[in-house]
Amino acid sequence: MNVVIIEDEHLTAERIATLLRQIDHGIEVISIIDSVKRSVEWFNSNKRPDLIFMDIQLADGLSFDIFDAVKIEAPVIFITAFQEYAIKAFKVNSVDYLLKPVSEEDLRAALAKFRHYFKHELTVPTIGGDLLRNIREMISRPYKSRFMVRVGDHIKSVDVEDILYFYSLQKGTYLHSSDNRNYVIDYTLGGLAEMLDPLLFHRINRRYLISHRAITDMITLSSSKLKVKLLHSDDDEIYISRERVGTFKEWLDK
Repeated sequence: MNVVIIEDEHLTAERIATLLRQIDHGIEVISIIDSVKRSVEWFNSNKRPDLIFMDIQLADGLSFDIFDAVKIEAPVIFITAFQEYAIKAFKVNSVDYLLKPVSEEDLRAALAKFRHYFKHELTVPTIGGDLLRNIREMISRPYKSRFMVRVGDHIKSVDVEDILYFYSLQKGTYLHSSDNRNYVIDYTLGGLAEMLDPLLFHRINRRYLISHRAITDMITLSSSKLKVKLLHSDDDEIYISRERVGTFKEWLDK
């Protein structure tokens, strides 16, 4: 079985690919794609795979933009960080969904559901206008306004307007507040990008999701690469890759 993974978080994509190979040695991951643009290019020049794993939020837009550009005939299993109340559309309009972080148990169940369709010769749900409308409606709902964080034995509420940026370090995700405090949170950066207002926060690379207020300096290294300095941060190696520079500049100008 040939599988394509569309996911811009490298570790998540590699984890899914590794788990798939462990679960079924007959599965071949023929491509891992990290953007809407590259996905459209791939589908325009390759035969359809047997199955697609597709993240909702990619670096250059929603993965649903792919369906606007090319006809996707292969069944899809979505990868998402949406909360439970917002996932109902996936159950109806796709083979299945995987909630981040993806577990081996959930991946096995999704594959079993996929095989069920073909064993019983059922029609695999088609990704159509209804799904796109439903998801866009979900995304237009009020964005997350605060985060509950743990401080020792206490729970503290941090308002979004008091957050400068989010970052990943080793296997954790952290929130950095305007009062120069760091708090560990139980979200991936990809999940946070779906929960937060994209006018306020932007994913600049695999490690940082930042607000406008966090930026203290921007340095042009070449015509297609930028270096960013963030308030309170000692990290002197924060770069925006050439693939993300365009969308970053658009975000700054909004």
